Amino acid sequence: MKMHALTVLGLTIALAACGSETESNETAATNTASPAVAETNATASDMGKMEMSATAKMAKGTGKVTAIDKSAGTITLNHGPIAEANWPAMTMAFKAAPALIDSVKVGDEVNFQLKLDGNAGEITAISKK
Repeated sequence: MKMHALTVLGLTIALAACGSETESNETAATNTASPAVAETNATASDMGKMEMSATAKMAKGTGKVTAIDKSAGTITLNHGPIAEANWPAMTMAFKAAPALIDSVKVGDEVNFQLKLDGNAGEITAISKK
């Protein structure tokens, strides 16, 4: 009886360990989804999972102004992919100087330049298309 209980316990532990590894493999497969899949499901909250360099660099993009928050100093853009940042197309808010905020309105199609720093970007130039 004691041997039977130990065998059942050992099999239970072995099966539990196998299940954990399977979840890890599934998670790894999900995290390495193709860019096309990531692009259609990306949100600003996904930015922490995206590769970024440790130093600030510049990037260019195009998009549409979807919101302006003067009190927060941000312009929200629905932008296309930004290759320099390895970002897929998404909608996100960017810090911007007051003069840049005043130069656009919601609905404008724009070209913009960003200073990238970590997982964030600051608009350094913006112009209507």
